[in-house]
Amino acid sequence: MTHRLDHLVYATPHLEDTVEQLAHALGVRPQPGGQHQGWGTHNYLASLGDGTYLEIVGPDPRQPDPDGPRPFGIDQLRGPSLVTWAISVPDMDEALHAARASGYDPGPATAMARTASDGSMLSWQLTAPKLGDDGGVLPFLIEWGATTHPSTTSVKGLRLRSFQAEHPTPELVGVSLRAIKAPLTVSSGLRPRLIAVLHSPVGEVALHS
Repeated sequence: MTHRLDHLVYATPHLEDTVEQLAHALGVRPQPGGQHQGWGTHNYLASLGDGTYLEIVGPDPRQPDPDGPRPFGIDQLRGPSLVTWAISVPDMDEALHAARASGYDPGPATAMARTASDGSMLSWQLTAPKLGDDGGVLPFLIEWGATTHPSTTSVKGLRLRSFQAEHPTPELVGVSLRAIKAPLTVSSGLRPRLIAVLHSPVGEVALHS
């Protein structure tokens, strides 16, 4: 039994510009999500149906520069990119134990929280995204607990038509994906790459790394 795809992370060095470009390309305007205090980022969201959503994340000009690098490699990006993805797990401790027993360590889980645009508080746990040699093909794990899932409150109108990846060693990365029960098809490619095709009111649009 696989875990569910939770969301796609589309990171950008220029958040407002990227949101405008996506609104024009998709015919659906992503809505403000909230600030990630201490990370120096904020995001916009759009539901992709079936409990999945698209997160567009970039620097937050209302926050001071963080002490360290912004997440998702944002400080090194030259343009928007589909940098990684998340799988939803019902019990973080259980999922981490099972993955480690299968030979893959997703890393420790960290508690996070942010205030939504409507003033409500969202809280969750996640493991750190692994963006190194795997290029975001390996997802991070997230557990929402009792928090209302963002896919239910985000703007509607988009559907995830397909999601797949390429990697120079698909067999090797596949071992780690199976350890965390991640639902992703990986084919051979020259470099790690994520490709998502969204069905929108104006047609199909591909996002990729």
